[in-house]
Amino acid sequence: MEFTVVQGDIATQSADALVNAAGTSLRMGSGVAGALRRAAGEELDAAAVSMGPIDLGAVAVTDAYDLDADYVVHAAAMLHYGDGRATAESIRDATRNALAAADERGCSSLVVPALGCGVAGFDLAEGARIICETIHGFQPSSLSDVRFIAYSNAEYETIRGVADAVRE
Repeated sequence: MEFTVVQGDIATQSADALVNAAGTSLRMGSGVAGALRRAAGEELDAAAVSMGPIDLGAVAVTDAYDLDADYVVHAAAMLHYGDGRATAESIRDATRNALAAADERGCSSLVVPALGCGVAGFDLAEGARIICETIHGFQPSSLSDVRFIAYSNAEYETIRGVADAVRE
């Protein structure tokens, strides 16, 4: 499927669903999770934690509370115990499961961050390639607007370059 690369703060995006870069415990600490928690309110963290822990690569879906979205899809690309590192498989599974969860709920728009590439320490260019290939190969029923979001200028340039290569 087609997708766009955008730059900004995921917590200010307007979409049917936003993807949280979660750990398996679903506790919302720093990075993407922290930004979403701060914007949505502490109820988001409480709702997420009540659904955890989940398996690596799995997702849980909560209300979006004060965010401009209907859902937050918490995608566990990293363990929240032990070393907390993401793997290629966990990023691929978390991305695919996030797309499927939004699509199954009839969402037309979804915003996805660089799962596993922040706190979880996976290489951004390689992680972006996995995410782009997974999105590109997804066959949606309802999703038509998928945005891969980057926060910083450098992250945006890296993801945009990878996305362009995947789409060729």
